[in-house]
Amino acid sequence: MNTNRSIIHMDLDTFFVSCERLLDSRLIGKPVLIGGTSDRGVVASCSYEARKFGIHSAMPMRMAKILCPEAIVLRGNSGIYTKFSKNVTDVIKESVPLYEKTSIDEFYIDLTGMDKFFGCHKLASELRQRIIKETGLPISFGLSINKTVSKIATGEAKPNNQIRIISGTEKPFLAPLSVKKIPMVGNVTYKALCDLGVKRIQTVQDMPVELMHRVLGKNGLSIWKKANGIDNSPVVQYHERKSISTERTFNKDTTDVSKLRGIIIAMAENLAYQLRRGNKLTACVTFKIRYSDFQTYTQQQRIPYSAMDHNIIPVVLDLFKKLYHRRLLVRLIGVKFSHLVEGGHQIHLFEDNEKQLHLSEAIDKMRERFGDRAVITAAGMEAKSISRWNPFTGEPPPLLANRRQ
Repeated sequence: MNTNRSIIHMDLDTFFVSCERLLDSRLIGKPVLIGGTSDRGVVASCSYEARKFGIHSAMPMRMAKILCPEAIVLRGNSGIYTKFSKNVTDVIKESVPLYEKTSIDEFYIDLTGMDKFFGCHKLASELRQRIIKETGLPISFGLSINKTVSKIATGEAKPNNQIRIISGTEKPFLAPLSVKKIPMVGNVTYKALCDLGVKRIQTVQDMPVELMHRVLGKNGLSIWKKANGIDNSPVVQYHERKSISTERTFNKDTTDVSKLRGIIIAMAENLAYQLRRGNKLTACVTFKIRYSDFQTYTQQQRIPYSAMDHNIIPVVLDLFKKLYHRRLLVRLIGVKFSHLVEGGHQIHLFEDNEKQLHLSEAIDKMRERFGDRAVITAAGMEAKSISRWNPFTGEPPPLLANRRQ
């Protein structure tokens, strides 16, 4: 294990709530809930004041209102949050040599080797103060020798504070904490660990690694390592323009608008599904068209972070409408989503009703089981071969992809 690394995890505190408070200072100090505002809505984010009432993310809005009747309920505005997220990213980008943006409100920064020049803790503290001053948003960080310990430390530092874990003290720092604090321990794993009588990280530290492996398989191995403060995963350089795309060249050039629309819808639908499958969101949609004379046109549009069909498909169709010249034969069309970040689930909770969310989840489950095109929009039926490698898992597409149109 490299004990000389200096890894920071930075996390914007109750990010959506903080953005809303910047826009309306009357919300400061009040219990605030953000998410779908109807009775079928879900809490996407809540302030610390609301958490005191037992409210948490993904709770039905109905229940949250019963727990805290005086809470102020706001519908999420991902356009605003996208803008604030970019402001924070810009400050980090200017200040550090290597950073990874893992979601709309979370960053890892590698300051290894910077000690020679500034002192990593000093640099991290100054960066945090600069973000608070320039964006007005509260942010916390944890500094340690790896990602796992830093992420857990940030959780302990919140709200609006910072913690440094000196190299060599990782295990005693983690020992008294709940196993739920380990990043990969969800509700199911937590229950399995509780059934074993494991509630604190120290218990995992004291267990033989073979036992964890035997009971929880590969997952158990990873949990044991993280509980012992072992994590060699690197900070991966963040590129704003990570993207996924698909395009279709026709065997025979066409002017059939309804056929083109159908294929475009199928392309957008499939790419949006790939985003959700990889827990990603896109903030930029690009459409490309090539005519039979090889003239090629592209146009892109920035959108609030999303991975939902009903947000994305209209944008793609609108770009098609702008670029398509009637009576010209079309040779190729393509759709691309870029500016990808992780964190799909949270944003989806803004959808005003659970119906839309549950429908999406149910359709995606069918696709997981029976292939990408097991369930498709009627309008996308024309396109028999829209499918692609999953860019996030490297899985090959189903056999449908090999059929000729």
